[in-house]
Amino acid sequence: MPVSEIRGAILAGGAARRYGGVRKGLLEVGGRRILDRVASAVASAISAAPVLVTNDPEADSWTPGLAVVRDVRPGCGSLGGIYTAVISAPGPVLCVAWDMPFVTTQLLAALVRGAPGFDAFLPESNGPRGLEPLCGVYGPACVPAIERQLATGNLAAVGFHGAVRVGTLPLQEVRRSGDPDTLFLNVNSAVDLERAERLRAERGL
Repeated sequence: MPVSEIRGAILAGGAARRYGGVRKGLLEVGGRRILDRVASAVASAISAAPVLVTNDPEADSWTPGLAVVRDVRPGCGSLGGIYTAVISAPGPVLCVAWDMPFVTTQLLAALVRGAPGFDAFLPESNGPRGLEPLCGVYGPACVPAIERQLATGNLAAVGFHGAVRVGTLPLQEVRRSGDPDTLFLNVNSAVDLERAERLRAERGL
């Protein structure tokens, strides 16, 4: 997985049921859309514009500079987004959810550097899974593994990990880029948005 071959993808799928169907990435934190924050961080990490993975019919108008890639497996949640990103690229892809306002270029660049030698490379986190699957690098070998998983109806974002080579960025390395709980904050509700605004104000993010 040569670093020079890594592309970027922003995952903008999901029905946002916990937020009443709101397009989360279009919400603003500190007067700037979350989508724009994520796109900037990804582009800086890979030195190229990422693609936007979504089936939203209005997506082409969100950010004219980003190419839109439609989900090839609609209704399959985050796993379907990862699958679409990887199967649509010539090589490995840095995938980031579009509702993470504080993900940083430093963190993403560390993932890109650590990815060679693995089929999937993800950061460790304080979450229940111990890692963050919606902020990682996925290679071509993930495609057949995800296909086999989807055939069983299992949509867990980490369900295929046992079938590929998975590497992780240690939590101590993640912390070099910031507080993991802030870096991986997902804006899934109005409460999360309020928290994001509070963190931005307190920490100058």
